[in-house]
Amino acid sequence: MNEPQSGHRLNDAVKTDIENSVLCWLATVDADGTPNVSPKEIFGSYGDDHIVVADIASANTVRNLHAHATACVSFVDVFRQRGFKIVGTARIIAPDDPDCADLGADLLRMAGDDFPIRHVIAIKISRISRIWAPSYKLFPERSDQQRMQSAYDTYGVAPIQK
Repeated sequence: MNEPQSGHRLNDAVKTDIENSVLCWLATVDADGTPNVSPKEIFGSYGDDHIVVADIASANTVRNLHAHATACVSFVDVFRQRGFKIVGTARIIAPDDPDCADLGADLLRMAGDDFPIRHVIAIKISRISRIWAPSYKLFPERSDQQRMQSAYDTYGVAPIQK
């Protein structure tokens, strides 16, 4: 399946997959060009043109972004088996920065008292592309419900009945 470009604005599909993803993966490069990918569990969208990520224990990520501000964030809804890859330019926002309270409000709410946030990493989006599990190409006739049931079975979980 081709990886369609959705522009550089967050639409409802991207925001839904962000909300349904447990982790994102933030990729950076260091001063020598060595890649670094690390999981982040406190992240979200801000407006329609930023991804925000909490720096909880991300010394390498922050150092790398100071050297090269380009970042890539990927996230996948493991049950629907699809997600997005977002590339953009990162800005490290310290707690005393006037923008921190606004850009980091949702992150602080998610982190609660469990996770101290050292910085907010705000990524201005330049490209967004869809990530599809191989099953979309191999089994295009499967419905979302079938894909989700397959994932539930694989992980030994069931959706919460409301």
